Amino acid sequence: MHQYLDLVDSVLSGGTYKPNRTGVDTIASFSEHYEVNLGKGYPLLTTKEMDGYRWNSMLHEVCWYLSGEEHIRDLREKTKIWDAWADEEGRLDTAYGRFWRRYPVPEDDAQLDGESWPDDAHRWVTVEDDGRRTFDQLQYVIDTLSDSPNSRRLVVNAWHPANAAVSTLPPCHYSFVFNVQGDRLNCHLTQRSGDTALGIPFNIAAYALLTNVVAQQTGYEPGTFAHTVVDAHVYCGRGDRGEWYGEHLDELQSRLADVDDREEYLDVKGWLESEAPPEAEGDERLDHVPGLLEQLSREPLDRPTLDLAATSIDDLSYEDVQLREYDSHEGIAFSVAE
Repeated sequence: MHQYLDLVDSVLSGGTYKPNRTGVDTIASFSEHYEVNLGKGYPLLTTKEMDGYRWNSMLHEVCWYLSGEEHIRDLREKTKIWDAWADEEGRLDTAYGRFWRRYPVPEDDAQLDGESWPDDAHRWVTVEDDGRRTFDQLQYVIDTLSDSPNSRRLVVNAWHPANAAVSTLPPCHYSFVFNVQGDRLNCHLTQRSGDTALGIPFNIAAYALLTNVVAQQTGYEPGTFAHTVVDAHVYCGRGDRGEWYGEHLDELQSRLADVDDREEYLDVKGWLESEAPPEAEGDERLDHVPGLLEQLSREPLDRPTLDLAATSIDDLSYEDVQLREYDSHEGIAFSVAE
């Protein structure tokens, strides 16, 4: 997918050196945006392997989002993607799907005069076992697409400011909006922070899948997936390795500016690996720049297709989704900065 490679090049070529909370430094760019036509195939990256375990992890994660669960006890049987941020019982102190399907409604004594809130009998409100009320944002979108498809209020929000202020890892991809144009259902995702090498390929795959599922359930054709990333970053290593980029970023970006064809990205990679200090023991592959330069040197292959069973957001399971005609270049290993 050329849009992803353009994003990678934009971050590396125009970003700034930026340390962060993880201790692994980054090259970061502000407000990157791209769009993908879902009518031309499913945008699973082909410039590295994304099938097998990676595909399985993403698909199980999307099903977990749709479940609205606040814990990963079932999810961790299929993937370890959230283990680092969960407690011993598998509970998370942040929210994605839980807020999609069970967004908290303020209790009566917390509502300010003049505000409007749904009552217990409202069609999208559920009274939880402990008496708290929650609102199903995603079902609201599904129903509104049937009742009022030209609505400009088809917003799903995973961000709660008070939760985000104290949670271990507040949602990165925190808000998305559906929009109908003709017979096409479009989705725009806003992401506050995006790990370009590891996270964003999963985000593309997950929200393209979600758009396909919602489009099928509501009778539309999949349209455009648009993605805005406020802080799009590439991890570039810890300690001496990371600091080297702070001192040599201008030279790296000058070399990138001189690239005329994809193979020349390998020349930049060779220069980098000959000049940068080695990563410390235990920090291998925390520098994502060489692997991304390898990807930039590869030509994307044809997009695969999705086969979806006729199902709903409530019933979607792993077995309902089939990936067809997927071919890719060989895998590239990156380590996660936690």
